[in-house]
Amino acid sequence: MARGAGFLGLWIVLVPSAKPADLAVGALAAAGATWTSLRLLPPEAGHVRFAAMLAFVPHFLWQSLLAGVDVARRVLHPRLPLNPGFVVCPVSFPKGLARNEFASIASLLPGSVPVGEADGALVFHALDVSQPVAEQIAGEERALAKALVPGVAHE
Repeated sequence: MARGAGFLGLWIVLVPSAKPADLAVGALAAAGATWTSLRLLPPEAGHVRFAAMLAFVPHFLWQSLLAGVDVARRVLHPRLPLNPGFVVCPVSFPKGLARNEFASIASLLPGSVPVGEADGALVFHALDVSQPVAEQIAGEERALAKALVPGVAHE
């Protein structure tokens, strides 16, 4: 009901007309958008705790800064100290919104990027596999777990 009301509200904002025909079309559009939304993202797929996500932002920005400085140091170093490779990182988020959000946020941190899945774990490409990449990813997961509430996995 909340999604439908939100879509209808959006329609009213975009088409500010009080004509019954416009409202009828808006109601049909809202019903279609709600049906599509529920098919693509079921309510039990999880949700975000916005206050906890806001509290996560300073941590994310600080980690981004540190990782960016590390990447810049490696690029500007005369010998380019890289040891690239893939690291398998087990994650506790089930498949669905929470895991996708975690992978998206982890991809924004310089130096490693999620490239796939293997046996329920995320696979990351890292610039230096001699570093504790899996431990760093696990720390990021713990920090983000306070903001993301996983739901039932849908495939």
